Amino acid sequence: MLLLRYNMTMTDAKIKIRLQASVANFHLPRYHELPNVGLYLEQVTQYINSFLGSVSCAEITTSMISNYVKKGFIPSPQKKQYDADRIAYLIFIAITKNVLPLENIVALFEMQKTSYSIPMAYNYFCCELENMLSYVFGLKDKPEKNLGVTTSDEKDLLRNVIISVSHSLYLSAYFSEIKRMSPEDLRL
Repeated sequence: MLLLRYNMTMTDAKIKIRLQASVANFHLPRYHELPNVGLYLEQVTQYINSFLGSVSCAEITTSMISNYVKKGFIPSPQKKQYDADRIAYLIFIAITKNVLPLENIVALFEMQKTSYSIPMAYNYFCCELENMLSYVFGLKDKPEKNLGVTTSDEKDLLRNVIISVSHSLYLSAYFSEIKRMSPEDLRL
């Protein structure tokens, strides 16, 4: 029984170290860092996916983006090019679609727009997501509290979505690590 506990503890420790390393340098671009020159569909897909892989978030595809535009979830691109507003929307969708249906994501967009500008809401989302990921993945003992200094129903909903996303990404990453471990690491 002692050997079983020891091996599981060693396995857990290895997994936690790998998980922490996966988010240690995670950074979403802030609104002013997003390309505003207008990216084409394939470029947008590559750009967004370059941020998602490090946290085991499902990648977004060109057909998904086209579908979001077709269904009116995001504004149509201008001259087939996606600007910073559209890219911010797509990053938000790509990350939150794992825990919310698209209709609810759109409703959250609309709620946010009544109180905050797109750059402000997007930057808050990025900061709070990085904060919660660091906490959930064990890099911090507790999340920073003063990121959302104002209180509103919109921010409370967004915080809850971010908490859900953080836990969902942690679980996905954890089980991915278990699958990647060698039989020696998992031997009981």
